[in-house]
Amino acid sequence: MKNLLVQSPAFQYVEKSFKEWLDILGYSDQAVYQLPTHIRELFYYLEQKGITQVHQIEVEHIREHYSHLRHRSNTRRGGGLSNSYLNKHLQALYKFADYLRQSGRLLLPPIDIEWEVDDTEVITVLTQNEIQELYKATYGYNEGTILEPFNARDRAMLTIFYGCGLRRNEGYSLDLSDVSFDKQVVHVRKGKNYRERLVPFNKNSAKYLEEYVYDWRPVLLKNKKEEAFFISQRARRIDSLSLSLRLKILQQRTNNTELHQKNVRLHVLRHSIATHLLQNGMALEKIGRFLGHSSLESTQVYTHLVENGELKEQPFNNIPRFETEQLFEDET
Repeated sequence: MKNLLVQSPAFQYVEKSFKEWLDILGYSDQAVYQLPTHIRELFYYLEQKGITQVHQIEVEHIREHYSHLRHRSNTRRGGGLSNSYLNKHLQALYKFADYLRQSGRLLLPPIDIEWEVDDTEVITVLTQNEIQELYKATYGYNEGTILEPFNARDRAMLTIFYGCGLRRNEGYSLDLSDVSFDKQVVHVRKGKNYRERLVPFNKNSAKYLEEYVYDWRPVLLKNKKEEAFFISQRARRIDSLSLSLRLKILQQRTNNTELHQKNVRLHVLRHSIATHLLQNGMALEKIGRFLGHSSLESTQVYTHLVENGELKEQPFNNIPRFETEQLFEDET
């Protein structure tokens, strides 16, 4: 519906202002273009109802417009609009409502429209209890024997991929020199699209990393030299597949049958920390910076899980040795 003509000068001005607002917030060029286009459909619908001014807009009008979209046919492919496409409209409507409130143009009450079930990808997120059980699975398993270096490495692995939210390739490429205990940051040198970033970690996370680096990594090295942070049994950089297999082993060590049924991958740990930080009240922009997202809509996907109430548990700081309020305390 890119070619819809909106007649109201007020709507034309607000669409342009909304676009500038998104650009200032740091949304991608694609989002800055697409979200106002979706709002243009709302304006066109309102004009058909005789509404031409922003102060005339009510939440019920927005809900009626969305209901109309849900029952509209797909002119290109037939059938209805996909859930993924509808969620893009919902993102635009929610963000537009935020814009109206923050700009003082209109104080709309909550829209309260449920997100559609994404028909393109289902994001798996572990609960806070399940993360706790993975950490527990690294203790008491042949502790004090030859397997203890691997248990310590497993705890460091959970800390890097969950506590620091690194992507699989970022963790695989990590070198020992990339982890600074003095500054309490992980230097991601090979991020997505070749972007570098500094990821802070708190003092409690440092305990797991220091234990692995100073007590058990030298045991795995066997007097050899290797720059890689994660060391294999053969005293060289461990491959990402082996890290994934270690995570599967921890998953099966737990006594949680529901956790056993989940498709737990390294990237699931990243999804989980993002969702838990959002649950704990961290700003979306700060979470996006922590994860290394290039635009806010990449981070926005986690709000669907929280807003739908799919993850309701105890506060985040009940997870052993992790405190979100300390996550960025030393960042400069």
